[in-house]
Amino acid sequence: MSSLREYKYENKKDDFYYRETKFSKTPLQCPAHLHSHIELGLLLEGKTQISIDSREHILEAGDMFICFPNQVHGFKTLEKEYYMLFIFNPEMVSEFSNQFFTKLPKSGIIKNAADDGELVDILRHIADAYLSSDTHKNLAVKGYLLILFSKLFEKIELYDIQSGDIKLIGAILNYCSKNYNQPLSLSVLERELHISKFYISHTLSNKLHISFNDYINSLRVINACKLLQTTERSITEISEAVGFNTLRTFNRAFLRHTGTTPSKYRTQTSSFNHSSLPL
Repeated sequence: MSSLREYKYENKKDDFYYRETKFSKTPLQCPAHLHSHIELGLLLEGKTQISIDSREHILEAGDMFICFPNQVHGFKTLEKEYYMLFIFNPEMVSEFSNQFFTKLPKSGIIKNAADDGELVDILRHIADAYLSSDTHKNLAVKGYLLILFSKLFEKIELYDIQSGDIKLIGAILNYCSKNYNQPLSLSVLERELHISKFYISHTLSNKLHISFNDYINSLRVINACKLLQTTERSITEISEAVGFNTLRTFNRAFLRHTGTTPSKYRTQTSSFNHSSLPL
């Protein structure tokens, strides 16, 4: 997919999550999203494009990234990756709550972080503690996280933020991600969120660089892609299920966001044989 973007609010259930390509072949590739957890990773091999609050960077082998709570971020794999990825509740390191909830990094990228052997060792200790069966592993993970951020905050520059903007974006994205398949307009959001529709439009345009209609259509197309891959429902049924009023509008939006038609997408990506399904 060429330009498909989804700004989605994710509710993380687990306090801590770890993934490494040594155990998973899942690429970092992920549409833009945000959540209340901290996300950081170290790229050991390969190359990835990362966007943080709509600012794009190229991650190369040895680089590290960090996203604070409620920062919009996404990934696009450029070369096959080997990475370590950590996602965790900021309450695990509540000693640094002031930094995480009142400030943001001027840059979430630490170039050549892997050159710091001590930093890599700490990350490995966190991973090993999490993967162990030790009774007190949660305390070990917390301890290593505290050591990690004591070191990281010497490497990154922070600035004060306006918390109202972050809360507003979270409220908008959370509502839209839950109601994308319903009739949605700026007037609906104004009524439901008690926020001026002009301010909502301005916020999406200036913070996420996307119009309201494009954002809603991207949510609908992404969810249509999932249904095309995993169900045998007709394209007309899928169009209606994700909130499009007409099949023509669906086809036009799908082509714009993915560069292909729904039927071609289904043929290329689905494990089902859809050759005899109705459109």
